[in-house]
Amino acid sequence: MDVYLPIANLSVNGLWIILLGALTGILSGLFGVGGGFLTTPLLIFFGIQPTVAAASAATQVTGASVSGVIAHGRNKGVDYHLGGVIVAGGMLGALLGAGLFNLLRAIGQIDTVINILYVLLLGTIGSLMLREALQSLGYVSVGSGKPRAAKRRHHPWIAAMPYRWRFYRSGLYISPIAPLLLGIIVGTLTMLMGVGGGFIMVPAMLYILGMSAKVVVGTSLFNILFITMLVTMVHAFTTRAVDIVLAGLLLLGSVIGAQFGSKIAQLVKPEFLRLILASIVVAIALRMLWGLGVRPDEVYTVVPL
Repeated sequence: MDVYLPIANLSVNGLWIILLGALTGILSGLFGVGGGFLTTPLLIFFGIQPTVAAASAATQVTGASVSGVIAHGRNKGVDYHLGGVIVAGGMLGALLGAGLFNLLRAIGQIDTVINILYVLLLGTIGSLMLREALQSLGYVSVGSGKPRAAKRRHHPWIAAMPYRWRFYRSGLYISPIAPLLLGIIVGTLTMLMGVGGGFIMVPAMLYILGMSAKVVVGTSLFNILFITMLVTMVHAFTTRAVDIVLAGLLLLGSVIGAQFGSKIAQLVKPEFLRLILASIVVAIALRMLWGLGVRPDEVYTVVPL
């Protein structure tokens, strides 16, 4: 079932793209990540240009997030107050990322930068998450004989910020500056890489902001939903790299997959979920690093303007 992608300018197997969307949808419901960190590299492996893959993946992440937010919202797993602050920062970050995207594209370095960002971010965050998951399961020693603290609180830098607000559902009393800055970072990365930013947002919510684990996944999806909506609009009007056919195929699978993911998340221990996610992130980072260091089959590529 070959389908022609007009913006990417190539034909692909439509069934494989739908299955890829379903896989990322399941990851969205399981971990609170948009799935773009997996979608974009796999689309690049399919032969799709990194710019088109990043822009179209952001569109697909929006659909997966809608389904996931609805599922978690029914269980009161979304902090809309804190999420609104992060969304405001994400909008500022998306506009900043649009400027960087166009600048890098103009000098012909956007594809290389996207690949390098994936290797650095996925490799670092995946390694930290893998170590944390193994410690939680008791496979790795913490390094001291003292028992670990039963409850994590926010980072001392967060506690030192002024103008504190109370976020009841997350159990936090912190400055809104912290989640605003987090939103700016995630919005910029979403614009550049086509990711939802959940692979950064979820660890930051847990270990930096100190949020309750009960609302982390749902709140992350809530933010990803609005940030990727804005990023899709910015890409459509500025970079014009969104392939609507590709995005539609991904959406078809991801919306269904997110519902299954949210149900599976209620049945599996969180420690095992973190271990699975960390392993996937590290594997993708290593594959991207391999691609950067190996000479491609075609040294020169002609891209239509």
